[in-house]
Amino acid sequence: METVLIRGAALACALLFAPLLIGTINQTKAFFAGRRGPPLLQPYFDLWKLLRKGAVYSRTTTWVFRAGPIVGLAATIGAAALVPLGGLPAALAFEGDLLVAAGLLALARFFTVIAALDTGSAFEGMGASREVQFSALAEPALFLAFAALARATGALSLTEIYGRISVAAWMQSGPSFALVAAALGVVFLTENARIPVDDPNTHLELTMIHEVMVLDHGGPDFGFVQYGAALKMWVLGSLLVGILIPVRSGRWWLDGAAALEGMFWVAVGVGIVESVMARLRLLRVPQMLVGAGALCVLAIVLGMK
Repeated sequence: METVLIRGAALACALLFAPLLIGTINQTKAFFAGRRGPPLLQPYFDLWKLLRKGAVYSRTTTWVFRAGPIVGLAATIGAAALVPLGGLPAALAFEGDLLVAAGLLALARFFTVIAALDTGSAFEGMGASREVQFSALAEPALFLAFAALARATGALSLTEIYGRISVAAWMQSGPSFALVAAALGVVFLTENARIPVDDPNTHLELTMIHEVMVLDHGGPDFGFVQYGAALKMWVLGSLLVGILIPVRSGRWWLDGAAALEGMFWVAVGVGIVESVMARLRLLRVPQMLVGAGALCVLAIVLGMK
């Protein structure tokens, strides 16, 4: 029974605390801007408000538009069930689950994109095109990061891989882990449409990427989109925290607390980046993603020694 509870702890934390990352980022940005900012729990209030509203659908849309938010959220929850939280094992673990997790995230993106295209809007089509372009470069970097971690740890399951990333492993493969962490940081910002790739608070359609794809969603559908985006941020943040916080004491409560603190600092870091940087030109983003892939290739080469 205890083993079942421990295995479900990582997924439960993702489902409960994912919106808190958004609140922490907003609080950090408000601090740097010298203002009070929204409450820390504002994302939860927003989700509750959206779930109580009704949805309006255009007559030009089909079932694809309605299925997009539901399938996207379900796929992201599936990915969250496969990703451990630091020393906490994932709810589901098997050899090759890293490929399934990446595939589920890609499935969520695919349905978000085709739902945007189903509206027939030129603006949403533009955002979908940019999303696909960047994901085509971010996904190879993610797979190369998984390959580097599998090479360094000798495991093919995310739970086993991150279970073997300890202080001793850092002493042995520190340069490889550092390069992979840097690459995952770039993938994290890109996949979550954060600065310097995209500004989630912008209202200018010509510069929007992720937000422009969901302009026609409203009510519960938009709540699913927002919650799915928060879950995706948690999933990718967990991959980063598992490397940077190598606390593997064998006590699940201590390992989980260290990982949760790491997630908090990841959110703070995102808020700091968005407070001190501006968006990159769209032409610069592919170069940054190619650089992330190159870092992973270098990590693989170092792991061969």
